Amino acid sequence: MNDSILDAAKQHFSSTYFEARQKFRHYVSESKVGEMAVYPSLARGPGGEELTTDVAWFGDRHATKVGVMVSATHGVEGYCGSAAQLGWLAGGGYDSLKSDEAILLVHGLNPYGFAWDRRVTQEGCDLNRNFVDFAAPLPHNEAYDLLADSLVPPELDGPVFAAAEATIEKFRTVHGELALRKARNSGQYRHPTGIFFGGFGPTIARRTLERIVSDYEIASRRWVLIIDYHTGLGPYGYGELQCEQASGISGYQRARDIFGPSVTSPDLGTSSAVVLTGTQDDYWQRILADRHVYVCLEFGTYPTDAVRAALRADHWLYAYRPAEIETDIGRGIRRRVKEIYYPARADWKEMVLYRGSQVHRQMIEGLRR
Repeated sequence: MNDSILDAAKQHFSSTYFEARQKFRHYVSESKVGEMAVYPSLARGPGGEELTTDVAWFGDRHATKVGVMVSATHGVEGYCGSAAQLGWLAGGGYDSLKSDEAILLVHGLNPYGFAWDRRVTQEGCDLNRNFVDFAAPLPHNEAYDLLADSLVPPELDGPVFAAAEATIEKFRTVHGELALRKARNSGQYRHPTGIFFGGFGPTIARRTLERIVSDYEIASRRWVLIIDYHTGLGPYGYGELQCEQASGISGYQRARDIFGPSVTSPDLGTSSAVVLTGTQDDYWQRILADRHVYVCLEFGTYPTDAVRAALRADHWLYAYRPAEIETDIGRGIRRRVKEIYYPARADWKEMVLYRGSQVHRQMIEGLRR
């Protein structure tokens, strides 16, 4: 094993949102060159603590070429993204910036989900389905409507659960696995306690990102590269660079020019993800069009069935057993969600830091193209 990476993993990964935030602030302060800003959240932590999204800017404030690194779009997945950002800071990544180049770090975009070990925002929304235009008709996921009561059933065992499983299996048999994945994962806007719910309006976390983008005048930059860190999909420890449909084939080609042939696309069927609605890239595409490249750096964790079961239990808890959130049952479910999206194993951490360092280097090189 590479001792230096193992040592870095011990330093950069955290066991709680609060530890991760403290480390981020410390690393930025130690850099002596980063400019910090704090965006308070209306949500509170499990102990009533203040939650924030923390931001750091490195480089020329008037740079026309900017890289953006975003952690915790999906709350509990922030353990990975935070560690990757800290790895960049600890390695002095900012020292390689040239004139007219800058990096913006967004730490803990969804601090509620990060602090509570949930994927969703304080409103119960999947932030990566929330960037739709709510002034227009919302996407309608008819297949999800058919499966809604089965995907998050009132019970997680017994005959009710067995019936829910039978309904899902029948859908899979008739329509196929890909159709089931699309129905379940692509996004839905009618079932607020369901999985992958995109919301009835912009979430506080979405508005926080919009404020950050406005405050740092990102939309006026000539060239913007975005890395959005995620976990839970794909082979264990592998960091897949996924494009979103919002940028289309041209966005995929731009990403491939910078990050190489490992970049995947749902349009081409090469991605572990299906086509999604309301992703963060929908937002970047609206404000930057072909002046940006967005990639989701997705690290696989455990088998799909285990990930699905943990996410289902989390939504079941908050939909049907809210009084048990702070009981042994609720805490057990939250621990399981954290374990599924953040494997606290040395090998997984090594893979995250190594791949993260590689992608960060490619981003810096890509700013110069």
